[in-house]
Amino acid sequence: MSKIVRNWQFAEQYPAETDATIAARRLSLELGIEPVSRSVAAHLSGYATVMQARAICEIGTGVGVSGLSLLRHAPQATLTSIEIEPEHLREARATFANAGVAASRLRLIEGDARHVMPRLNLAAYDIVLVDANPAQILEHFEYALGVVRPGGLVAVPSAFAHGRVPDPASRDAETQAMRDLLAIVAESPAIAPALSPAGDGLLTLVRLEG
Repeated sequence: MSKIVRNWQFAEQYPAETDATIAARRLSLELGIEPVSRSVAAHLSGYATVMQARAICEIGTGVGVSGLSLLRHAPQATLTSIEIEPEHLREARATFANAGVAASRLRLIEGDARHVMPRLNLAAYDIVLVDANPAQILEHFEYALGVVRPGGLVAVPSAFAHGRVPDPASRDAETQAMRDLLAIVAESPAIAPALSPAGDGLLTLVRLEG
């Protein structure tokens, strides 16, 4: 095993999680949902804390793993989370309730994010997490960049698409969509991007002022 792989595994196993997050992670796997990894969840918690986030938007609720992580150290924050699968959203409501998250801090919306996002206020969110259908990543990103405030952050997990993005032989539509996003943000003067090897790749993008 290479040093790089050992380092990655150590980083993935390092973060401690709450009992509620561990239970949500277990439920995700039972339902066939791939939640953000432990290291990505820790990054999200850190972003919300450092930015003193008050308004967070999430595309792809799952059963609440990433939502709990975003709210973990940000007691002042509210979360707007969009999920297309009714069963997942029902489980997420129970997850947040069991974790003691007040209903007043949550706005859980069932629906296709492509139809919901245009109804959200522009430049209204400190953080936007995009964890939804990778084939629609470019469309989701466009909406996310519209609703995040200047100086705010857009986070995109699974940026490596299970290792396919760095592999030139992989040319499926989902992989190409992620490559296109990476190329767009790398060249945009309005965005400060960073790509981390956390989890399956974590792309973070700061919307610059002006």
